[in-house]
Parts: sequence; structure tokens; C-alpha cells
Amino acid sequence: MYGIIIYKKCGEKMQVLLGTNIRFPNLGIELNNVPTGIDVFGFHIAFYGIIIGLGMLFGFLIATWIAKKTGQNPEFYLDFALIAIPVSVVCTRLFYVIFAFDEFKDNLWSIFNLRTGGLAIYGGIIGAIGTALIYTKIKKYPFWLLADTGCIGLLVGQILGRWGNFFNREAFGKYTDGLFAMQLDLRDISYEYRSPLAYLQEKFEGRSAAMERIMEIREKTFLVDGVEYIQVHPTFLYESLWNLCLVIILIFYTKHKKFDGEIMLLYLGGYALGRVWIEGLRTDQLFLWGTPIAISQLLSALIAIVALAALIYKRYKVKTK
Repeated sequence: MYGIIIYKKCGEKMQVLLGTNIRFPNLGIELNNVPTGIDVFGFHIAFYGIIIGLGMLFGFLIATWIAKKTGQNPEFYLDFALIAIPVSVVCTRLFYVIFAFDEFKDNLWSIFNLRTGGLAIYGGIIGAIGTALIYTKIKKYPFWLLADTGCIGLLVGQILGRWGNFFNREAFGKYTDGLFAMQLDLRDISYEYRSPLAYLQEKFEGRSAAMERIMEIREKTFLVDGVEYIQVHPTFLYESLWNLCLVIILIFYTKHKKFDGEIMLLYLGGYALGRVWIEGLRTDQLFLWGTPIAISQLLSALIAIVALAALIYKRYKVKTK
């Protein structure tokens, strides 16, 4: 990023990258020189990747903790995680690439560069559920029991993973002057916010609402100490906090569940409801091909309806037994 300082130690070059500032003006918070990562022996390691990795680790630890509390064998979840994690990572990238292929069509090798972001959580959820269905069938293990245990770990991973978006200056929302308004250096963010109008008109053809959000952000910038900032909703923060509340509820409710699968349905319904709202604020949405429909918002609405309907039906069946 900006302001690279180079130190020499033991004949090796070590780079300390000083990032730009991130401001929350209505909260009176200014975070100075927030980097995107660290350089180790000339190799840039993005905080995005580090945080995603930590999310996976802590998610696995939570899942094994719950397995132990509920009388299951934690080793079973280790074996499952060794398969499910790489499959889910591939699926998160694949989901993103499918709905944002224009970003990669001129340089297909960039598909494999995960350090710049571009992972869609719904791809990971689909990958994890698909892996669980196959794995439990092979091992003759109750799928819904594994789902109840693993989904809380998945949610913990999502809580941490969203902070990778913070360091990457991405996954933010439209303009706001609300309490949590976040200011980002214009130089840090994607090309849309400083590109020619003709480029935007071509990219967002038929998507007037998305275009209007981008234009509003561009038109309402702020100059602070000679630096131009945009001001937006920190939607990554909203989702992280929503998920934190949800995971606390699910952990405490686990011992009171009425049937296997109830925790999974609560997770899917609760997460999807929050995502419908949050996705409506974002400006970097993935769209259903040839339409102005945000794919994650549509998918969230469908998941919320199906999960909550299934939850009501199952609880009714349990009650009437």
C-alpha cells in the first residue's frame, strides 16, 4: 500500500507496510496506517487470508468443543474438517467466480489469487453441506446431528472472516451519515468509485439502483488533511455482529433443542434473515446473470423462508407426537 518503509536485518530485507487511515467520524474513531498485510522475506501475506485461516481454526475448535459437550467423538469432526474445509474454500471461490466472471475473463490465472478477496460465503455453506451429506452417508453417521454441531463452528468462522473484508477495504455498503459511518481512502477501494462515467454505464447497464448507489458515494466524498475519503455503511461489521448474537443464541439453545437439525435450521433461517437486510445495503453485490437481482439477497430470502417453514413444521410434528 502507501508509505512503504524498508529495513535491513541480517542481510535480508523486511518490509513494513504502512496502510492508509480508516475513520469512523461519528464515533470519533480514527485508525491510523491500517495495513492490508505483512511482508515476510519479500512475500506479501494479506491479513484477509490470515483472518480466513483463523476463522476456520476457531470454527473447528468450537465444533469439537460442542461435540465433546454433546457426547460425540471430536476425532470424527477432525476427519470431517480435513475434507470439508478445502472443499468449502474451493466452493466459496467458485461461487464468486461464477457470478463475477467478467473480473477474471481477461486473466484466468487471477481466479487462483485469493489474497485480493473474492470469496462468497454461500458457496462455502453449499460446499460444507454437500460434503456433510456425502461424508455422513459413507460413515453411516446422523447427518442432522453433524449439521447441528458443525453449523455453530461455521458461524464462528463467518464472524472472524468478515474482518478480512475490513482489512481489504471491501464488502461495504452505500453512503450513510449514520452513527457507524465508515470513511475509507478513495485510493484503496475498487475502480468503480473513480472510473469514467462511461465505464459505469456499461458495467451497470440495466442495474440502475446499483449505479445510483455508486454515484451517491462518488458525489459525497470528504477531504480530510488533503486525503479524499468515501463514507459508507460498514456492512462487514453489521454481519459480524449479527452472527455473534446468533452464535450466542445457538450455543445456549443447543441443550434445549427438540430434534436433530433444529440448530441447523435456526442457523440457516437466522443468518439468512440478517443477510437479506445487510445485502440490501451493499454496493458490491453479485447479480443473477442478465438481471438486476442480487443473487445473495435472493438466495437469503429463499433460505430464510424454507428454513423457518421447516422449523415450524418439525416443531409441530414433535409437539403432536
